[in-house]
Amino acid sequence: MKDDKILTLHPQGKKGVNISRSKYDTIKDFLLQKIEEHGEVTYSDLNDMAVDELSKTFDGKVPWYVVTVKLDLETRGIIERIPKTSPHKVRMKK
Repeated sequence: MKDDKILTLHPQGKKGVNISRSKYDTIKDFLLQKIEEHGEVTYSDLNDMAVDELSKTFDGKVPWYVVTVKLDLETRGIIERIPKTSPHKVRMKK
């Protein structure tokens, strides 16, 4: 069976990328779970957790998928960057 694709969105209106729906869902579920657990989390920590926990089983470059899906979730209004944080942090959008 051919895997469905999803066209990701980008907050600056740049062209998104088509990625496999199953890979998108894996990364999305992981990111949302970690953000829920931590409340606020730096992008760097989120990326490190994803690499540590997903690299052995995930088919693809985890950091690339993390940034792609994170930007998509920001654009869809599911998560948000916290203004004036360095390194930048994300949280669930209220």
